[in-house]
Amino acid sequence: MTFFGRINFITLTAAALVAVNGCSPNAQGQLDDEKEPHFGLGKSRINQMDYHGAVEAFQEALEVNPRSAAAHFQLAWLFEAKEPDPAAAIYHYQQYLKFDPAARNAEVIRQRIESCKQQLAANVLPPPSAPAAQRQLEDLADKNRQLQSEVDKWRAYYAAQQAALKANPAGAQNAPAPQQPAGSPIPDDMSQPAPAATAAVTPAKPAPAKISPARTHTVLAGETLAAIARKHNVSLTTLQAANPGVSPKKMRVGQVLNLPPP
Repeated sequence: MTFFGRINFITLTAAALVAVNGCSPNAQGQLDDEKEPHFGLGKSRINQMDYHGAVEAFQEALEVNPRSAAAHFQLAWLFEAKEPDPAAAIYHYQQYLKFDPAARNAEVIRQRIESCKQQLAANVLPPPSAPAAQRQLEDLADKNRQLQSEVDKWRAYYAAQQAALKANPAGAQNAPAPQQPAGSPIPDDMSQPAPAATAAVTPAKPAPAKISPARTHTVLAGETLAAIARKHNVSLTTLQAANPGVSPKKMRVGQVLNLPPP
């Protein structure tokens, strides 16, 4: 037999052996994976519904053969359906396609990967509800308006106190306190006249004759001249006479009025 005749004989013999075996390399590899003891243990634990134990068994199978497509597929299914971990499921599905690129269910696996990615995104960053976000913004705006209103009230209250002290330093303690803003808590530092201003005033010497101290009223928001007269039990005419330069329609908040004797 010639040299080329021997080569042809060897080639034909190898082809015949492949035909007799009837198995493709991928199919044979999958059969070998399933014969691995840890892989068989994992399948047994799935039948017993011990999914956590099955995960451990298939992971041990991968330690023996990291290229086991069958073990990757089983782990991907477990992490997707039984031991929820979308990120791990995606990884093992991708490894399955990597080591078995000709898998008949490749298109289904790609769809499962996309589904796991959507689930992972929903778990990490749930989309906020548009109506809920709008309500939160409206609530914040309402609270901001309420706080601004409270600040304006206390500014007017503080200005009225300062005006009273400037108008009558000696009798500031005896003068009626300006009306506090309705519905607002009284801050500790504003419940009484400022101690620094009253302490700085030198006590007046006793007068030889009893003289009634001059009375004043500081105009608050919304007050009218008639309301002030009723509040201090004086007539509107005498109140106007005690304040000749005051126009009832042009009074301003913080303006100090002289009060006639009751």
